[in-house]
Order: sequence, then C-alpha cells, then structure tokens
Amino acid sequence: MSDRPLAADGLGRRRYLQATGAAALATAGLAGCVGTATGTLATRVTDQPADIADFESLVVTIEGIWLGPEGAESGADGGDQTGDADGAANSDDGGDQTDDGGDQTDDSGDQTDDSGDQTDDGDDESEPAGREYLEFDEPQEADLVRLQDGETRLIDERELSVGTYQFLQLDVSAVDGTLSGGDEATVDLPGNAPLTFNETFEVRENTQTTFTADFAPVRRGTGSYLLRPVPSGIEVSYDTESGDGDADGGDTDGNES
Repeated sequence: MSDRPLAADGLGRRRYLQATGAAALATAGLAGCVGTATGTLATRVTDQPADIADFESLVVTIEGIWLGPEGAESGADGGDQTGDADGAANSDDGGDQTDDGGDQTDDSGDQTDDSGDQTDDGDDESEPAGREYLEFDEPQEADLVRLQDGETRLIDERELSVGTYQFLQLDVSAVDGTLSGGDEATVDLPGNAPLTFNETFEVRENTQTTFTADFAPVRRGTGSYLLRPVPSGIEVSYDTESGDGDADGGDTDGNES
C-alpha cells in the first residue's frame, strides 16, 4: 500500500484543524466586539452666583474632558478642587489659602510644576494613572454670565462603553473675563490644574447620562478671581435613549444646586 494517501490525509487533517481554529478565534473576536454595551455621556456646564455679578462677561474655553474610571488618579489637589465657593467670607479665606497654596506649589513645585505639565500633556509618562482624555472636535466656549438661574450649556455628547467613573475634569485652556465697568479681569484656575468634579457617575447601557459641572468665579483679596468647582451644584441624571425614564425612573444622582 502506498504511503501517499496517508501523507495526504495527514496534511489535509492539519489544514482542517488550522482552518477551524482560525475560524473559532475570528468568531470569538467578533462576538466580543458585538457584545460591548454602550451608553451616552452628555456633559453640560452651569454657573453658581458667587461673584458672577462683578462680570459683564466671563467666557471659558474648554478643549476636552478627563474621565476617571475606578482606581484612576485625578492629579489634582483635592482641597483646591472641592473648596467651598458658596460664600464671600469663605471665598476670601479660600483666596488667601489658594494664594498661599500657590506659593507652596511654586516652592514644592518642581514636582507640582512637573505635575502640571504632565496633567496638561496627556503624552507624558507620568500622567496621572488611569484617567482617560477625550478631546472635543473643536473647543467649546461658555459665557458663565449667561449660565445662571438653572441655565446650562451642552459642551459634549458621545457614546462610551458602560462603566463607573469616579470624577470628571474639564480641560480649560482659556478664561476671558470682562468686569461690569469694562476692565479686564484676572481669573485663575485652582493651582492651574483642570477643574475637577469629584462625583461618581455611571455610563449605562442604552441610557444617556447627563453630567452637569457647576463652577463659579470667587473674588480674592488681591482683586483677582479664582474659578472654582461648586460640589453642591454637581448634578447627574439618567434617561433612556428613547427619552423615557430608565429603570430607576430617570433618576438624578449627586447634589443639586
């Protein structure tokens, strides 16, 4: 009996196993892609009163957002980011603390300055671990003078994989303030860092999550202003994409102003 049929049979079997194995891997990969659940995140901004009455206009330019999945680091000073911007007395104290903090930042500051650069530069190897940067197609501008009494402005809306996030940060590239008398105002960010909103939220399947970031200008003793997040004004709401309330009835999480 010739060995050729056996060799041919063995070769055919090997080719068959290779082909079926590749097909199985392809099917598994396709199933993984198809099975990824997504939801929508809509990011809005608004303004608490604080010292906004001093301004004729206060235009904030936002380039993108950072999101903090579980375990991510914000790279921000929690004290500056979650300070109380609700009262003038507190704002003056906060201003002094912020000024002192600024000196400390400069003194401690090769680390802080480096951290600032790392925060701004998403490509730096020392970028705070785990956070995700989402750049807008084009910068978004919001005049905070027009965003009072519950008015909000949509700055971004996108589809994301479902998940839980610990914080949201605004990448503010410019703040242009004009006072009521026509003079230009000096408005700083806390530590020149992103505006950080420490509020846990979810992206749910087939649901639109609306995260409203609330911040306000606070006058400091130096005559300049500090743009600060208002933790008590952060609002997170969930609605199914059909427009009806979700399983939780279109619930609202977080704090409302």
